[in-house]
Amino acid sequence: MTYALPAGPQPAPKRQVLIATAVAVGAGTTMFAGMLAMWLRFRAAAPVREGERGLIKDWLPAQVTVPEVPTNVMLITFAVACVMAQWAVYSAKRLDRSHTVLALSVTAVMGVAALNGQVFTYTQMDIGITENAYGAMFYALTGTFTALVMVGLVMTVASLVRYLGGRTAERDQIAAHALIWYFLAAAYAALWFVVYVQK
Repeated sequence: MTYALPAGPQPAPKRQVLIATAVAVGAGTTMFAGMLAMWLRFRAAAPVREGERGLIKDWLPAQVTVPEVPTNVMLITFAVACVMAQWAVYSAKRLDRSHTVLALSVTAVMGVAALNGQVFTYTQMDIGITENAYGAMFYALTGTFTALVMVGLVMTVASLVRYLGGRTAERDQIAAHALIWYFLAAAYAALWFVVYVQK
């Protein structure tokens, strides 16, 4: 009688996509925090002028008004995108294909809506990049964030294509996708408060 050895343990999942995304999110967080710190430093160093309500910082040009409705709607859009991204993770864990695809699709729509809101904000504010320090810093900060939203949209499309292609067992891609959108929502919340609310 021969005895067979039991099967060895399964190798631990490597999760390269999730770890690489976490490293990229960490790098993006430090970059964006540094850019916001530079914004606050430039604003603090701005000269003071006499305004209707007393002395105010001469940072925001007098002819520029920040459109509050699209910027507030963008904040809500990112909150919805986070909920949809988490729904995709929840559905993918339960092998619910239709809801995973729906959640990823709605996340993509929210990303496009956020880009639309940012472009509308650009057209309403009508600031030149080289006019003053405010314009240069404004476009540097919001332009970088717009590029990051495009990266998030590429990640959403890649996750959707991979999932529709039959790679339903690779749930780390969906989790990494959700992590990207959490980062984008947090980054926009900071940008919204510093740039659009505090001005």
